[in-house]
Amino acid sequence: MTITAPAITSTAPADWSTRGTCVGTDPDALFVQGKEQRTAKIVCRGCPVALDCLADALDNKTEFGVWGGMTERERRALLRRHPDVRSWRDVLTKTVIARAQG
Repeated sequence: MTITAPAITSTAPADWSTRGTCVGTDPDALFVQGKEQRTAKIVCRGCPVALDCLADALDNKTEFGVWGGMTERERRALLRRHPDVRSWRDVLTKTVIARAQG
């Protein structure tokens, strides 16, 4: 049996943002607080560029909104736990591949 990792494409920063499932969504729907964040995170499920989106938000320490399926609180916690990470895209890509193989 062969296990194939999901396709992970290398994209330019401007390129991935035009291919998200959130394109066409009211931007204010992704910049919400409390329980509404759960609804906002649903937009990210199955998004073909969620990894790129999350990596960009983490690399740039984006403070507000739901990005790549994570809230600002979740991203802050991740950044605190791993302060030495320089490229979140590299880390996230390796994690996706490891999960697909494991």
